Amino acid sequence: MTLTLADLLAPITPEQFFAEYYDKQPLHVQGGAAKFAAVLSWRQINRLLDQTHIWSSQSLKLVLDGTPVPPEQYCVRATGRDNTPVQQPDARMVAQWVGRGASIVMNDVDSLTPGLAAVSDALEEAGLGKAQANVYISWQSHKAFPSHFDTHDVWAVQVEGEKSWNIWEGRAEWPIAHPAFRSLGQAHHDQAKGKLRGKVTVKAGDLLYLPRGWYHDALAEAPSSVHIAYGVSAPLGMDLMNMLLERVLYEPAFRQPLPRQDGSAAARFALTSRAAQLGQRLSELTRDPKVMEVLAKFVADYRHRRGGNDLLAARGIAPAAAGAGLAGGGAEAEGAAFRVLVPGAKAVRRGAEWVLKAPGGAVTLAPAEAEAANWLLSRPDSTETELRSAHPAVEAAALLRRLAQSGVLAPT
Repeated sequence: MTLTLADLLAPITPEQFFAEYYDKQPLHVQGGAAKFAAVLSWRQINRLLDQTHIWSSQSLKLVLDGTPVPPEQYCVRATGRDNTPVQQPDARMVAQWVGRGASIVMNDVDSLTPGLAAVSDALEEAGLGKAQANVYISWQSHKAFPSHFDTHDVWAVQVEGEKSWNIWEGRAEWPIAHPAFRSLGQAHHDQAKGKLRGKVTVKAGDLLYLPRGWYHDALAEAPSSVHIAYGVSAPLGMDLMNMLLERVLYEPAFRQPLPRQDGSAAARFALTSRAAQLGQRLSELTRDPKVMEVLAKFVADYRHRRGGNDLLAARGIAPAAAGAGLAGGGAEAEGAAFRVLVPGAKAVRRGAEWVLKAPGGAVTLAPAEAEAANWLLSRPDSTETELRSAHPAVEAAALLRRLAQSGVLAPT
């Protein structure tokens, strides 16, 4: 699966985005339920959670109405694959907390499925920085987090349900992941967020962009909501300072001791003069073509490295496979999966026929097809294999194709 920044932003163009929104103001893009259907589904979420050994109390967190659930209340002590003790989420305990309304946060998932990786790659290929992703699963009327800002740009991709976001007028000035910004209390945030700028309802297929530091909070409006928050961190001016620190290691002037201070005007003048000389040298280094070459490459290559594995091709045993290295394989064994785009849709009898109202127009169905269609529509998603098993009298592939063409289903 491959996506571009243009795909994510459509119908907004990348040129318009960079001119009017990037690092300037929030952007809500309405996309339609099918737009991000292939990025993540309930089926994939359950499969990921069932990979028990990859989750811990750090990678999987629960939050109930703004309060983190202590790990010991949803995890059990277990021995990891490396024989070290670990707090491992327990499905039964997690389910109990979900029943009470606890939100689930799945951290660092940006390479776990082809869909998740495709969005990450699209953001990074556009030169926006390093993209890291968390999945947020929440339930109606239960807020996980109070008003806050993030220390990176946020690209929220809504894949299930809908969520209401409060966008406030306040913005912290380019905060970074440092205790100076992370230690600010909620009282500070409540005051600094300012007045309400607007309330945005983000539905499945929508995208919400928030520049770094912009105050916001969100609440699920549908019975369930799933969005993926891609945190994108751009290279900073501080990165140049780190480069210069490495560079001045080879400058004798920066290795010399600073003038000793004895309280005299002469000593203070000597220190001021030395600082000015060092500052002048730093200014010269920022114009050094070699330093600028290294900096330009650093900015251009500022992204995470994920995927790209094709072992048979590496041995010369087989040609390179399309999409090699993407995570989340294995669905081929079950056939293509399809998710429902029109919750509540149902085939009903009209005289001698069965009819399903769909975005693309009414679909006429035979009685057996109507029964199979209603079975499909009662589930969040299904595969061709599952449909064939449940309704063997129906031509599964043909029915799925018709429903997808009508806009009721979308392949995942």
